[in-house]
Amino acid sequence: MIDKRAASFEAAAAAVAPGSTVLVGGFGDIGVPLRLIEVLAEREVTGLTIVSNNAGTGEKGLALLFKHGCVRRLIASFPSQPGADYFFREYDAGNVEVELVPQGTLAERLRAGGAGLAGFFTPTGYGTDLAAGKETREIDGRGFVFERGLVADVALVKASVADRYGNLRYRLASRNFNPLMAMAARHTIAEADAFVELGGIDPDDVHTPGVYVDQVVVA
Repeated sequence: MIDKRAASFEAAAAAVAPGSTVLVGGFGDIGVPLRLIEVLAEREVTGLTIVSNNAGTGEKGLALLFKHGCVRRLIASFPSQPGADYFFREYDAGNVEVELVPQGTLAERLRAGGAGLAGFFTPTGYGTDLAAGKETREIDGRGFVFERGLVADVALVKASVADRYGNLRYRLASRNFNPLMAMAARHTIAEADAFVELGGIDPDDVHTPGVYVDQVVVA
């Protein structure tokens, strides 16, 4: 019988090893797997590469990973924002390397990685510092930059509802980076607000099929 429920948050977070590349879903504080991140920060797993939209603020979420010195590298669209004090501390101290990626490009890199594609050409960033060291070409008189697909060791995503097969449904704006990240990792862990029996999520409402999910833990 397929049952992807983890025994605890601690058991689920144990899948993240030192030096892992970790995708973290969410936009701001919306759709962020807060409890999973909290447990990961408490373990103080070091050398992580974090891929996310931002770097967290205050005393919760991604901010805790920077507070505990877990992050070596950050790939993000918007890390610099009010309240990202722990990120600024680690970056200013030279402890964190940052790769800035335009938001749409980040989403498409995840989509490409999840689909098994090497990458894609985009006009975004052409002729700017973001294109430094990347392949460029002119297509139909317009400049493009080649961006590689993103594939990670682990994805941490946040769902509203899950079943034991790992089928997920997100709530409203939480359906942001989460579905893409669930597809682009070798091991996906979903934090859900509620668990339902099989059939409790209508097939038309399954936003991430269970084939992409390895573990589910219910908040």
